[in-house]
Amino acid sequence: MEGASQTCRCPRARLHDARHTAGSLLVEQGVHIRVVQEILGHARVTTTQRYTHVASAQVQDASERMGSALWGDG
Repeated sequence: MEGASQTCRCPRARLHDARHTAGSLLVEQGVHIRVVQEILGHARVTTTQRYTHVASAQVQDASERMGSALWGDG
């Protein structure tokens, strides 16, 4: 793979980096963590949770939903 990246002048990347990015993007798009686990082939969901991070927009959305559930839209 290293030779291929030099030929096309692509940035150096590892296959693991692509898997991490794919998992992160799926989570950011709202795909359930168990589905992401299956796609990535992890035996345990804790493995999937460990290297996918929650986007700030998702945290904000969750906070707003909780506030709305607790105190209404007002």
